Amino acid sequence: MANLNPSPPILPSAITPEPVWRSRRQLLAAAGLAATGLGWSGASRAQSQPDKPALAGKRNAALSVSEDLTPERDITTYNNFYEFGLDKEDPFLFSGPMKTEPWTIEVEGEVARPKVFGLDELLKLAPMEERIYRLRCVEAWSMVIPWMGYSLSALLRKVEPTGNAKYVEFVTDMQPEAMPGLRSRILRWPYRESLRMDEAMHPLTMLVYGLYGKQLPNQNGAPVRLAVPWKYGFKSAKSIVRIRVVEHLPMSSWMEVAPHEYGFYANVNPDVPHPRWSQAMERRIGGSVFAPRVRTQLFNGYADQVASLYAGLDLRQNY
Repeated sequence: MANLNPSPPILPSAITPEPVWRSRRQLLAAAGLAATGLGWSGASRAQSQPDKPALAGKRNAALSVSEDLTPERDITTYNNFYEFGLDKEDPFLFSGPMKTEPWTIEVEGEVARPKVFGLDELLKLAPMEERIYRLRCVEAWSMVIPWMGYSLSALLRKVEPTGNAKYVEFVTDMQPEAMPGLRSRILRWPYRESLRMDEAMHPLTMLVYGLYGKQLPNQNGAPVRLAVPWKYGFKSAKSIVRIRVVEHLPMSSWMEVAPHEYGFYANVNPDVPHPRWSQAMERRIGGSVFAPRVRTQLFNGYADQVASLYAGLDLRQNY
């Protein structure tokens, strides 16, 4: 795809630090503007988004955590989706015009059966499940989200990866008329992320089509996104339109713009600080804006399931 903005990206050091935007949200909440830090004008604009249809699926208890869920309101009004802007409320405010029908995902590269999948086919590819996953963002906040979907491995097996398949790259959509954030220089668009093949095939790695029993809202990555619960949130690409199975390590978006801050693995590791803040603690979003911070768990608490993937790997060097 053509680059919409060939000018150099904004350095990560130019991004508003977490304490600044968090203080802004706390002040707004204290002033009674809205529980999520949205002013009345912003809430009014966002109301144009239609309600999403129901999406049924059985709970997969074996792949779910037993923790209090983050309220749906917080999940859908506080997140990163830079295609719509850099503030946490921007996806909620500005994603309404994004078109999600018709939608296809093209799967190509080192596969025996490359294919373009329509959304209806994807929804029926495997039994739909509800899985309650922790989400941990690199800015040191977290949520507990009831995702709806199934393991990515179901799709990958359908296209039959070849013996040369070592990595899986995910490319997200670009809709310039509906995504004001594409005009920014924070990244080179479209957004790209990637996993090792064994990470992509792990049962926890999930193609997500919904949350809280409904199809995904636009602001959360409609109509299909990734969820990789032991990695920082930026690895879970949203609004996916292309999946490439490749032999060599692809260059992902944050690796390209700031390799000293965002490595390929992005495994949640409290012992490896971000260059500009610690990762040892996190704040669980939901309820009071002054909620206490809690200790971050290695692999976001999924060490029993995924630590074997990294046996012998230096997790400080391979961050």
